[in-house]
Order: sequence, then structure tokens, then C-alpha cells
Amino acid sequence: MRNLFGTDGVRGTANTHPMTAEMALKIGAAVGRYFRREAGGVHRVVIGKDTRLSGYMFENALTAGLTSTGMNVLLMGPVPTPAVGLLTRSMRADLGVMISASHNPAADNGIKFFGPDGFKLSDKAELELEALIGDGVQPAQARNIGRAKRIDDARFRYGERVKSSLPRHMRFDGLKIVVDCANGAAYRAAPEILWELGAEVIPVGVSPDGLNINEGCGSTKPQLAAETVVAHGAHIGICLDGDADRVILIDETGKVADGDQLMALLALRWAAEERLAGGALVSTVMSNLGMERCLDAQGVGLERTAVGDRYVVERMRNGGFNLGGEQSGHIVMTDHATTGDGLMAGLHFLAEMVRSETKASALLHQFEPVPQLLKNVRFQTGQTPLEMDVVQDAIRRAEKALEGNGRLLIRKSGTEPLIRVMAESEDRAILNESVDSVVAAVTDAVSV
Repeated sequence: MRNLFGTDGVRGTANTHPMTAEMALKIGAAVGRYFRREAGGVHRVVIGKDTRLSGYMFENALTAGLTSTGMNVLLMGPVPTPAVGLLTRSMRADLGVMISASHNPAADNGIKFFGPDGFKLSDKAELELEALIGDGVQPAQARNIGRAKRIDDARFRYGERVKSSLPRHMRFDGLKIVVDCANGAAYRAAPEILWELGAEVIPVGVSPDGLNINEGCGSTKPQLAAETVVAHGAHIGICLDGDADRVILIDETGKVADGDQLMALLALRWAAEERLAGGALVSTVMSNLGMERCLDAQGVGLERTAVGDRYVVERMRNGGFNLGGEQSGHIVMTDHATTGDGLMAGLHFLAEMVRSETKASALLHQFEPVPQLLKNVRFQTGQTPLEMDVVQDAIRRAEKALEGNGRLLIRKSGTEPLIRVMAESEDRAILNESVDSVVAAVTDAVSV
């Protein structure tokens, strides 16, 4: 049973279990022992982080744990999560670690792991790591303790890789672009890369102070960027989250588009060019039914997975697909990256604007979404509201009401103590009633 790892590594409030310095040290030691090759050679791990104040603490604790098992640690400082996946592989490391809680508030933090191939760990590997963490590991002999070293050019290496995913001739001259970096990991890399490609860049959320990551900005709060697009007459807005592995786009009118519209655009374009591997897009159960209908009408398939970009990538790798993502803005292009890359996805959208000479507003309306309603209910540690009979009864009634009219999805968040209640239906009355009835039942259950 997974007690420590969620859908994307270990996550929680800093200085509260499991996100304590003591636990980070134990995790570092266990992961170092797990990935250290028994044969000779250099044992290496790369560590990146976002801009949270607690990142310093976890960086040091993880370094101590890793070096205690003989791993040499390469510290990259603030870089996007996809940079860790990229550099783990390109630097021939045994392991990659990203210290970030993604789109969560500054008080939270998390630890994500990448294997030597640059991809996130499997459920099986995480279960084995949990056992190691619980049992403790034998440290290396004194003469075999690892070293730590700062890598100063990590973001430049990442930038070159991101730019190389575009056609060599592609430039963005004449485009005015608002880029919102959420005061997070891409606060330097994203504006630099866009400028190098010829764009006029209007940066937002590029003044991190350790406490303002995702605060009133970024992909989960795109209003500031939308207002900036309109105020400056920009052609488009690109909103990243705290670790820059997801993107939300804003057209020239200030309208916000989610990841489904971008995925539909890329899937249809790649299919037309006969470069959509497997003839299908991989997304999660959260993606809009309207997208599925749009793709189906053009002969493009849709493979659905559980929520979490890690599960999307696993399905892509197992099925030989090269495009996938989530409605929340994780876009994964395995021809170029090993995980979701918000900036790379944004660049590929810009390239389509240039190629087609089409405004963002037209490209970001690939389909008419089926009305979708999502509400969250917070619960306390130890509570299991979804197992209660009164909640199960409410779910069954809502499913029956939606039968033939839409669908209902209830799930426990893998990153926060939330029950997420989502439904889709063209009948808004049934939609609202179905979600509200389940939310009320869950709320009552957690209030007892």
C-alpha cells in the first residue's frame, strides 16, 4: 500500500510530515541506495528545484541523504521540472530529483523522482522505495561518501533542448507574447527562450521571493496574464505553473483556453502530417467529451487514463503513442521530452500560429466543450468519505440522472486532501443538480 507517494511523488506542507527535513534525508538515503549501481563507475544524481523558500532545506537534506550512500549530487538550482528529466538522461545520471509542489501554494513542497531514462518512476518502484525508507539503509563507508557540485548552465542546456524541438528556421518575430512564470522555476528560462526566438516578451510573475510562487498568477490563476494580454495588445499569453510542466494559453481577446483545446489542435495537426504515432492522443478521464467527439470526427483516437501525467506517459510508452496530456495543461511530447513541458508546448502552439498565419483565438477553439462542472470538498487526514454508504448512494443517484446525458467522475486528489466531483452534460440543470448532490453528501460526511 502506498502511504508516502501520491500521484506525483511525495508532497505536503513544509515542516509537516511527510515534508520534513528528517524525512527528506531518509528519502535521499533510500533513493540513493535504490539507484546506486552495484558495479563500478560513477554514481550520479541531478537535483532541481522551484523557487519555494523551503527548497533550500529540502535540497540540503536530500543531498545529505544521497551523498551518505555514495551518490554524487549535481545541484542545478531553479529549473523547470522537464529540465530534470532531460538532464538526468543527458548527463548519464542514475537518478533525477525535482523539489517542487507544482501549482500548490508556497507553504507546500514536494519531491518528484526520475529514473535514468528521464521518465518518472513506476508505482512498483515507488512501493519498493517506501519499503526501503521504512526499513532504513546502510550508509556507505567513509571513503565512499559522495560529493556535491553546482551546475551553473542547467537552464541553458534546457533552453537549447526546448528550442531544438522546433523546426530550425522557426522564429517568432513580430509576435508580442505575455509569459506568466508564476514566480516559479521558469522565471528566467521562459522569457529568455522566447526573446532568443525573436518575440517581444512581456513577462509576468518573474520576481520570486520564496513565498509568492503561484500567488495570484500562473496557470491556475490566469486572470492577471489575461488582463496583461488585453492591456498590451499582445497576440497571446502563455501561463506556466510553479515548476513549468503545465501551460494554459490565453488568446488575443483575453479568453483562457485549457489543455484540451491545445491537445486537440496538436493531435489534428500531427495526424494530418502523418506524425501522430498510433493515430491517437492519450489523455485522462478529466478531458472534455467535446474533445473526444472532435477527434473522432476526424478519425483520431483518444486513449483515456487515470488522472496524473505519469499515467499518461506510461500509456504512451506502452502503446507507442507520442502525444498526450491533461486538461490542466500537462502536454507531453515524447519525441522531444520525457514529461510534461509547459514552455515547449507553448512554443509549438506559437509555431502553429506562425505556420498557419492564424490568430490564437481561432486555433484555441478546436471544439465546443460539453458543459463541465468540477467542485472540490476538503477532508481531514484519516477520513474516508467515499467509502460511506450515504456518499455511495448519492453517487449512484447522480450516475442514474446522467445516464445517456453525460458522465460523472468522483476521485480523491493525489496531491491535496480533496475529493473532486466532476460531471459533464449538455443539460445544465441535471449537471448542476448531480454535482451539488454529491458535494453535499461528501460535505456532510466529512463534517461528522
